[in-house]
Amino acid sequence: MAVEELQSIIKRCQILEEEDFKEEDFGLFQLAGQKCIDEGHIDQLLEIIQNEKNRLIVWNMGWNLVGPVVRCLLWNDKEEDKKKHYFLMLDLLVKLCNPKELLLGLLELIEEPSGKQISQIIILLLPPLHTVIQKLHNNKAYSVGLALSTLWNQLSLLPVPYSREQMQADEYGLGQCCKALIEFTKPFVEEVTDAKENSVENDMLREELLKFCFKSLKYPLLTAQFHEQPEEVGSDPLRCFASEIIGFLSAIGDPFFKMILNYGKKKRIWRPLEFEEEEDKQLADTMASLAYLVFVQGISMDELPLVLSPLYLLKFNMGHVDVFLQRTEESVYSKGLDLLENGLLRIEDNHLPHQYLEIKSFLTVPQGLVKVMTLCPIEILRRKGLTMLQLYINKLASQGKYTLFRCLLNTSNHSGVEAFIIQNIKTQIDVSLKRPQTDKWFTGPQLVSLLDLVLVLPEGAETDLLQNSDRIMASLNLLRYLIIKDNENDNQTGLWTELGKIENNFLKPLHTGLNMSKAHYEAEIKNSQENSNEVQKSKDICSVTVCGEEIPSMPPEMQLKVLHSALFTFDLIESVLARVEELIEIKTKSTSEENTAMK
Repeated sequence: MAVEELQSIIKRCQILEEEDFKEEDFGLFQLAGQKCIDEGHIDQLLEIIQNEKNRLIVWNMGWNLVGPVVRCLLWNDKEEDKKKHYFLMLDLLVKLCNPKELLLGLLELIEEPSGKQISQIIILLLPPLHTVIQKLHNNKAYSVGLALSTLWNQLSLLPVPYSREQMQADEYGLGQCCKALIEFTKPFVEEVTDAKENSVENDMLREELLKFCFKSLKYPLLTAQFHEQPEEVGSDPLRCFASEIIGFLSAIGDPFFKMILNYGKKKRIWRPLEFEEEEDKQLADTMASLAYLVFVQGISMDELPLVLSPLYLLKFNMGHVDVFLQRTEESVYSKGLDLLENGLLRIEDNHLPHQYLEIKSFLTVPQGLVKVMTLCPIEILRRKGLTMLQLYINKLASQGKYTLFRCLLNTSNHSGVEAFIIQNIKTQIDVSLKRPQTDKWFTGPQLVSLLDLVLVLPEGAETDLLQNSDRIMASLNLLRYLIIKDNENDNQTGLWTELGKIENNFLKPLHTGLNMSKAHYEAEIKNSQENSNEVQKSKDICSVTVCGEEIPSMPPEMQLKVLHSALFTFDLIESVLARVEELIEIKTKSTSEENTAMK
């Protein structure tokens, strides 16, 4: 029945001229053809399509059958005999139908699916899509750009594998798609590079290919993880994809190192034609991704000029590190840390000039490291962030260290980070005291200015001592060190002339705060113990309010443990505070006696 319907429609259309075909004819042809496919009349349909008398009809209307054929290929993936017929029909339609209509039809089919079917239909339709585009001699650049944009938009819906196991499983087919996309794109790249003369069409094709390469550097390569060992390089489809994309960039644009080394300069010496929109929305992530692939993964590293100094490379890469650390994905954090490490390890300790901190990224990167250290849920990345911050501090010259310490003390708002900075200040003071004639930044007036930020309670006696315990302990240990190392008569650090201010701004408020905090927690412990018998009888969960905030609900014995732990912290602070005051008394008394004896 379906075959007869189709033949009737074709018979009526055979006597018409092409311009006389009506919209109704297209619809009837599609319905009848789809019925033939659904009812399994594939051989009869193939005969109709190949009949020379129907050439004009198939040219104008046949593309409507591509969708039903493609859906059958996806649904009947296990029936090999039927698949052969469907593939044959698809090939015939691609060969005999209007390529303009076919292009739009194929792209509509690519846009339809979701989930795991995205990769299936992309892999299935890339070969016919390539054939169709090659038949479109006019506006080829537009067709290639439209196809690549559609493919990338669908590809970007697929999750990027994170672990090695996910990469090997390739559940959503991203790796296969990347491999197929390279094969699809390569002939167009070769067409651009093989062109003997420049033309507008060739330049337009180059631009479309560049846009695709730049988009690919953002997705999937920005978040892609590269786990393989060097001997397994060829087994990682995303790494192979990255290598090919960078190769395309060099082939159709200027050498890629010109792109990355001149990114951000007012006058570029590389030539994507129109990238204003791309620059605003994509280019920062794209160039960061490219820098990571080159410097960390070593892809095409041998094409970089050997004359580039370590300081130049760090300066150039610091902006890219900042881009990575501004993102929220853990996989991107790790790339920023790796790229930063790659740059810092090229530089000797204490050789990064302080003037570099006038560049915005040289201050925002350590602030980004603080964010990783304090907010990232993955412990290995938090530890790596801490290691990178210490490495960065080590590379800075003395004045740079001083500037960075001031910046982080003012911006970190985290007791643990502030304690870490204070410990580094102590280390630098120790170095400076051993070479007093060569380093002025951690002795004398400069140090006094820095100590004003360290030896102080943020909110005076009302400061939350428990929340700030790390910072307070580090500050007390630094003060104790200064008292021991610096004699009052020498006063290399300026401590002794500032002692009165330190006592008023730090030691006395700390005494008051400790007394208040201990009294409060002791009262809470007493209340908790008095209520514990009733709580145990009712087997309820109790709550305790400390400093105006309720401790999360927990069993009474656990809350008592928390409260006693807080008291232990206060006792520890009080012990170090007492030792500091004892040392001050001993040192001032000893100095007074020495001065009296000299008289």
